[in-house]
Amino acid sequence: MANLFGEFVCKLDAKGRFMIPAGLVRQLSPGDHDRFVINRGFEKNLTLYPESEWQKITREINSLNLYNKKNREFVRYFYRGASELNCDSSNRLLVPRPLIDYAGLDKEVVLFAFGNRIEVWSKAMYESTMSVEPEDFSELAEDVMGRVNNNKEPES
Repeated sequence: MANLFGEFVCKLDAKGRFMIPAGLVRQLSPGDHDRFVINRGFEKNLTLYPESEWQKITREINSLNLYNKKNREFVRYFYRGASELNCDSSNRLLVPRPLIDYAGLDKEVVLFAFGNRIEVWSKAMYESTMSVEPEDFSELAEDVMGRVNNNKEPES
């Protein structure tokens, strides 16, 4: 599994292309340098997956029971707008116009890499979203990560 990380500010050109920063390219496995899948994110952003990671995620999603209505709805929304992207000779990716419009991308975008994905945000939306600090990050960390260590519930 990929272990991507970092924040990268990129320019989106008039055609909807951005260059993948060298610092991010270095983190990708050799087979993932130029093949990606992009789809709508859970917020007003996009999610870019290296091809190998997309294959893992789709195997998991395709194993869902489609006789369950919530599963069908999730699958439809998850795949809506999903598009294959290949880097051009200048290491740029062309984002489909409907996805640019959905995420409100403008001249500057932020690539926020974590785990096996890269979120693509308009710079303004990213700054707005990230400027809202949790009241108590320590409490949030305990709620979220407290369950990870030894499967213990956080103490009250």
